[in-house]
Amino acid sequence: MTTIAALETLSFGLVNTVEAVAGAGHRFVLLTGARAIYRHELARLPPDALDIVDVDTRDQAACRAALRAVPDLVGLVNSTDGWSVPAAELAAEFGLPGPEPDGVRLLRDKLRVRRLLAERGLGRVLAVPVEPGPHAAPAVLREIGLPAVLKDSAGTSSRNVWLVRDRAGLDRALAEAGQQALTGGLFAETYVPGPVYSAETVGWGGETRLLGVLSRQLSPPPAVREEVASFPVALPPDQERAIEDWVRRLLAAAGHREGFAHVEFVLTAEGPELVEINRRIGGALVGEALCRALATNVYEALVDTTLGRRPGLLDGPERTGPATAFALVYPDRPGTLTGWSGLDGLAAFPGSPEWYPTLALGDVVRHLTDQRGCSGILLTEGATAELALHRALSAAGSITPLITP
Repeated sequence: MTTIAALETLSFGLVNTVEAVAGAGHRFVLLTGARAIYRHELARLPPDALDIVDVDTRDQAACRAALRAVPDLVGLVNSTDGWSVPAAELAAEFGLPGPEPDGVRLLRDKLRVRRLLAERGLGRVLAVPVEPGPHAAPAVLREIGLPAVLKDSAGTSSRNVWLVRDRAGLDRALAEAGQQALTGGLFAETYVPGPVYSAETVGWGGETRLLGVLSRQLSPPPAVREEVASFPVALPPDQERAIEDWVRRLLAAAGHREGFAHVEFVLTAEGPELVEINRRIGGALVGEALCRALATNVYEALVDTTLGRRPGLLDGPERTGPATAFALVYPDRPGTLTGWSGLDGLAAFPGSPEWYPTLALGDVVRHLTDQRGCSGILLTEGATAELALHRALSAAGSITPLITP
């Protein structure tokens, strides 16, 4: 039997990926340096459903050796931000289908993408690189002004993002940035007011289908972390068509022609304005939301594109399944997680609530300002995304992470 491998994957979606790979007649192998991340998904799979190779996935030579040992390797899944570049490089080395590494490097650099799209008339946001530290404040004030956003050019999961509204906040953010281990480089960009959404798309050969728009609610400053999301947002038909056309032009300009895309944007009074492009299915429970709304396993399209073939998802099905919403549940203080109160009462809430833990008992919570502090995700269903959202907020409000110092 031929094999499809993955160099890490998203925390959720492993079950659907394994089923899609098996349905296509292949064996699945996961290379991971932290299998505990997948504990919830692995608990739902039979022990022999996949092979797991424990390897330091930050060590490309070790990953190369591990892939050489995989029998009849025909594809390498590329579905995470942090490993997208090494996965593309390894796929090219092994002669496997996959995106061009240079194109992946471009999309991993938010500053380069921002500047490229601005050059092509697809964005009004200004962006400049800055060095962490108070000496950079005058340049940010001169080039960008206030309010402004500071962020890591290769950051993920809302880490190392600062919204600053005044000079004191700018100085604090620049000082904090200097204390962080940034994945890329620090840059500043224009703050764009408005609600945040994401367009979930799949494409092939330059053809792009908008699968739907996901709402995204962020926490108030200074922490800019994701709190709740719902899918699919019921937009007026003409507005949804306009967003689909905008996303197609955006992805074409950025050189993303195949596979899923998760395009975050602010819907301003003048129309959509890009936040960032991610060349993958959205994180958290976005993949689950897609599967339910489309009443199909969308990860079959991930297998198709991994094997270098046009995904059938481009042609359908339509959104006939339930809408969903999910709320991220955070502790109110750092410490050791000892459990949750309220889980035993979830069945009383409408929307068929489901609990997806992201931390295990005994895990230490250190970060509360980004998704690293999320203890679990509460998913609900509804006839509309709005109804599902209200249900998610209600049920999630009954759950309290129990923390000891």
